[in-house]
Amino acid sequence: MPGTVVLNLLEMIAMQTQIQNRADGPQSVASAPLLKKRLRVLHVVSCLGMGGTEHGVLKIIKALGGEEFEHHICAVRSVDENFTQRMNTAATVSTVGNSRPGFQFPLFRLARLMRHMHPHIVHTRNFGALEAIPAAQLANIPIRIHSEHGYELESLEGLPFRRRVLCRAFYALADEVFTVSNELRDYHSKQAWRRPERIRVLYNGVNTEQFSPRPECAAPVRSEFAIPSGRIVIGTVGRIVPIKDHKTLLEASEILIRAGRNIHVLIVGSGPELPRLQERAAASAELEGRVTFLGSSDRIPELLNAMDIFALPSVSEGMSNTILEAMSTGLPLVVTRAGGNPELVEDGHVGSLFPTRDVPAFAATLSRLVDSPALRSEYGRAARRRAMEKFSLVDMVRNYRDLYREMATRHNVWKGL
Repeated sequence: MPGTVVLNLLEMIAMQTQIQNRADGPQSVASAPLLKKRLRVLHVVSCLGMGGTEHGVLKIIKALGGEEFEHHICAVRSVDENFTQRMNTAATVSTVGNSRPGFQFPLFRLARLMRHMHPHIVHTRNFGALEAIPAAQLANIPIRIHSEHGYELESLEGLPFRRRVLCRAFYALADEVFTVSNELRDYHSKQAWRRPERIRVLYNGVNTEQFSPRPECAAPVRSEFAIPSGRIVIGTVGRIVPIKDHKTLLEASEILIRAGRNIHVLIVGSGPELPRLQERAAASAELEGRVTFLGSSDRIPELLNAMDIFALPSVSEGMSNTILEAMSTGLPLVVTRAGGNPELVEDGHVGSLFPTRDVPAFAATLSRLVDSPALRSEYGRAARRRAMEKFSLVDMVRNYRDLYREMATRHNVWKGL
């Protein structure tokens, strides 16, 4: 059976990895020398589109710079042309698969690519790129790192048994596994039968200079998109996919409008659910003329500054970059009590949390902020402070740099540099 062959192969690779790890032994990261050459890092993702994980990869590549590191990106399945046009980095981009649905397992194609590139570090992200871990072992890549960044809607109640077995086996081949929130670490430790202390947590970070309060942006943006003055703008940013549950935002907004609240909904993002949402808004008497769909945009800092309240009704989240960006912009937040959201948004301090898919609770929470400019201002100031103190891009980049250098020291990569 193909599955048995794969598992047997994994067992052989795992044994080789354990032997090699014992032979290498741990070393102190403090002994890392100054680089003569750069550490080559191959970042592997399932697909290259415009999602949060892909943006996170670009953020890390750009912030780490080219003096210490040489970056390459590989998509296991497909590359969106829009991604390569917007990436604005010196990293190379490759792919080994295609966008056709169904099972793909390009293990040996990945291994060939790695032998050609000779990276020192292969960093895979999420389940869709997991096969790059055994491929890195086959290609004799010194360092293998895997990270988990979020959820899929169908996996919220747990992973299928076959996926749990694969995660268990592939995580064992990685030198380090981390997640972007404590909640996500606990989830994956249970799913992969791995002790929580064997999974690190590296929080996402936000560029607090790029995303900062700029009140002067609000009026021009609202005028550009014909949002009448005087309306309280409730906005959201992200992929238009089922797990983000934008429908709940529209339903809560209908309640507010029926109650006489003068609001406008601004939805930024694209995805398969967009046509359905547009139809839903067009069919609503309350929402007529009060919802603006902007699609994807590279003007997120401006658009956030045009909002009064940031809302995110997601069914689940790993560590939401858009929440961080809204916090850094100084916006009050109303988000679901799901995934890593409570680790970002302190309820009653920088915003409010509500249960997933609870439309009345969502509407009531939004209503309090709509009615109170003072509370919006208080939450917004606190959100900005928290982003700067706890979730800065500087801290995130330092954590990634330290991890890469620690692994390079542990595996004696410095000898070849």
